[in-house]
Amino acid sequence: MTDASSTAKRAGMPAFAGLTSGFLLLLLIVVSALPIFWLGFQSLAAAWSTAEYSHGPLIPLISLYLFLRELRNEPAWPTDTPRNRWPGIVVLLAGLAIGILGSVIRIPDIVTYGLIIWVGGIVLTVMGWRIGRTHQLPVLHLIFMLPLPQFVFWKMTIFLQLVSSQLGVWFIELAGIPVFLEGNVIDLGVYKLQVAEACSGLRYLFPILSFSYLFSILYRGPFWHKAVLFLMAAPLTVFMNSVRIGIIGILVNSYGIGQAEGFLHIFEGWVIFGACIVILFVSAVLLQRLTPSPLSFSDTIDLDFQGFGGQARRILRIAPSAGIAVAAVVTLAVTLAFLFFPTPHREPVERDNFLLLPRSLGDWQGYAQALEPDVEKILGATDYINTSYTAPGEAGYVNFFAAWYQKQTEGSGIHSPEVCLPVGGWEVYSIEPHQVSFPGTVYGTFMVNRAVIEKGTSRQLVYYWFEQRGQRMTNDYAAKLSVLWDSFTRGRSDGALVRFVTQINPGETEADAAARMERLMAEVLPKLPRFIPE
Repeated sequence: MTDASSTAKRAGMPAFAGLTSGFLLLLLIVVSALPIFWLGFQSLAAAWSTAEYSHGPLIPLISLYLFLRELRNEPAWPTDTPRNRWPGIVVLLAGLAIGILGSVIRIPDIVTYGLIIWVGGIVLTVMGWRIGRTHQLPVLHLIFMLPLPQFVFWKMTIFLQLVSSQLGVWFIELAGIPVFLEGNVIDLGVYKLQVAEACSGLRYLFPILSFSYLFSILYRGPFWHKAVLFLMAAPLTVFMNSVRIGIIGILVNSYGIGQAEGFLHIFEGWVIFGACIVILFVSAVLLQRLTPSPLSFSDTIDLDFQGFGGQARRILRIAPSAGIAVAAVVTLAVTLAFLFFPTPHREPVERDNFLLLPRSLGDWQGYAQALEPDVEKILGATDYINTSYTAPGEAGYVNFFAAWYQKQTEGSGIHSPEVCLPVGGWEVYSIEPHQVSFPGTVYGTFMVNRAVIEKGTSRQLVYYWFEQRGQRMTNDYAAKLSVLWDSFTRGRSDGALVRFVTQINPGETEADAAARMERLMAEVLPKLPRFIPE
């Protein structure tokens, strides 16, 4: 009989079919918490079905491998010896609280963050503070299975697109091929290649980061070697993805556009991914050469899998304890409170469709333009309007664009123009907060983002802000925080991006362009609350 089974018998909690009551209590903790984290599980399943996060299902398995590997260093576990389990219960409760917050305000990202904290709490509770805190690296590895928040995802995507485009063009120029870059469009003369979201390198970055994290843990060498292996993953991925873009550009220039499409395009991606892994391994071997007693080629990485079956069976023999029992009771009580406690009332949001916004506003006449299907998909708005207005006596047109989101949670939300403009080749010459005033409207005096953008010799003036349930904001991070608060307190997470753009004509000042734009704004704003509720 195992030590854990003997302890269970002495405690009056018999084991069933080889399972100790300690393991059954752990099972109760896990099953009880499922409703709290269910929204997060749904979000992960949806994210893992995309190319960027398709590596996600492997991450928990790798974390389990790391945990079982480390467990071999704890020969006395899981016998019930005196240990401090209360820090684990506190961490477990913190994870449950964060999961409940994310579920109530319907933001899956917050739920999944709480899930990882909760897993860390379970390890600390079952193993005790002294042992459990040394087994948090496998828990930390679970971060790599999480999708990025949408606004962070798009900012990283746009940034990586631009960097990959610039480096890719540099490689093409090294081959002596004339090339021109406008935003993320590589112009080869006869052919134009757009470095789309799929080519940004983001879908390689997450699995390579996970692999380098695993690599640095298994690497047999000093800590600074491990840090180098992990930190080199991101720049290596971006650089190699740029090499891929450069190679595609050279092939397209020589053999036609078919080199950038179909199986060959996908195959090139896998080659680059494999090359990144090989480079990491070669780097590990080279780092070993810097140590006084370098290991052999085969011993550089510890890939020992022996005894994992026995380690896994040890989990089934967890000794019961008061701390684990308290964790189980508390988890069950918190979950029952979550299930039966009334959630915030979600106010129905009534509004008119943007199609009803008049195309004739005073002397202004507008014509609507639909966005490109791929742009509309990325925008992800519930409703939008994109209308350009002209008027007699005005020196140019003014474009009015607004995108309204019924909810800015569960993976949807506003994309800031500051992020998207560079992709179209526009450079932000200046951007600053600017005060505008429209007396007699619900808007009154408020702040907007005022930007001057340039592309070649063309210059435009842009006003934009974020409409957040009666508040006008210029900072997208503040807008996201307001969504969290209002979703919890008011049951609302709707909001909109509002933008006005006009050309700065030759011989015209920025003040002239601003006056023209504000004349149209004076006509549009009084009607806007019908379409963007306060």
